[in-house]
Amino acid sequence: MSKIGIGERLAEEVERIGGVSAVAARLETARNTIYNWAEKGNIPANKLLELAEMGADAIYILTGQRASGTLPPREAALLDNYRHSDDQGKRTIESVAGLAAQPPALKAGGEG
Repeated sequence: MSKIGIGERLAEEVERIGGVSAVAARLETARNTIYNWAEKGNIPANKLLELAEMGADAIYILTGQRASGTLPPREAALLDNYRHSDDQGKRTIESVAGLAAQPPALKAGGEG
């Protein structure tokens, strides 16, 4: 279990999914309300559910344990693009990912 409290994990997830201003707008609530939830470590269940629908890891917020299968938004978008590609698109994504993952010396054509 995480040593940080619910409020700190809530604040961390709010930042991870877009920041206080963006989250407040999506939840149709005031920024100060979100700050209060984080300060008190107390968020209404319906708002926690809305946060989860936005990509926050509600299990992590509540328990300090990351939910298996939870990806950051950029990784989730990349996976979604891959899943919605045809076979040629998937091969292209795999090829580019393989090149991007190589050490810098190999990318430049040098020796590793």
